[in-house]
Amino acid sequence: MILYPKPAGVTSHDCVAAVRRSLPRKTKVGHAGTLDPFATGLLIVLVGRMTRAQRFFMALPKTYRATAKLGWRSDTGDRDGRLEQTGNVPEDPVVATGDLMQRPPAFSAVKVDGERLYEKARRGEAVEGEARPVTVHRAETLWHEDDRAEFEIECSSGTYIRQLIADLGDAYCEELARTAIGPFRLEDADAERIVDPYDALGFLPERALADREADAVTHGVRIENRGLTGPVRLVHGRRVLGIAEPRDDELQPVVVFSA
Repeated sequence: MILYPKPAGVTSHDCVAAVRRSLPRKTKVGHAGTLDPFATGLLIVLVGRMTRAQRFFMALPKTYRATAKLGWRSDTGDRDGRLEQTGNVPEDPVVATGDLMQRPPAFSAVKVDGERLYEKARRGEAVEGEARPVTVHRAETLWHEDDRAEFEIECSSGTYIRQLIADLGDAYCEELARTAIGPFRLEDADAERIVDPYDALGFLPERALADREADAVTHGVRIENRGLTGPVRLVHGRRVLGIAEPRDDELQPVVVFSA
């Protein structure tokens, strides 16, 4: 895993491609959560067998700093869209918190009828994505001056910050930086350093394995649970052999890194 500091003006795919070019041919590379081209901040890039654990990284909560331009609208919800000044500045802009039902923005990668919403939007088709549950754990107003305000937002995976800002009223997201993904922080990002799997999966509870159990899990065989809940990393020394999930009183390997 690489904690990649994404700059503005490039896509998440561009960042993955840059990492891929720096590694031996045929090395698998992916990421765990897209950032819009205008956005900056932390991108988790998965390398090699760690790509098998993508869904566990994807599920981590995210923290952002978002600057809102008030009294304006953008058809994309950000500064790269078609901008319209309305002059209707929300008096007390407050980002909603709690469990919400959120519709993905028209310019998003969500698929409807097998096609991404942004592809339909570019053709002028007004198609809405289906509302889905998200959670905003915390939203703090850092400052508010005239027609601009900055917020720090901690939210569940799948939350669209652009939509939270648009929901303030006439507003769009002028700047956006992802500062954390679960326990990982932007200040620790280094595009040239690969994080050891033991540390990369440190956010999961650990189940230490005896030699016999280590051999079993590499072949997908269940082992004793010992009261653990949720996904668990299976560790033999400092070597992570896989990830398991509870099945009754046992742990079922669902991802195996060594065979």
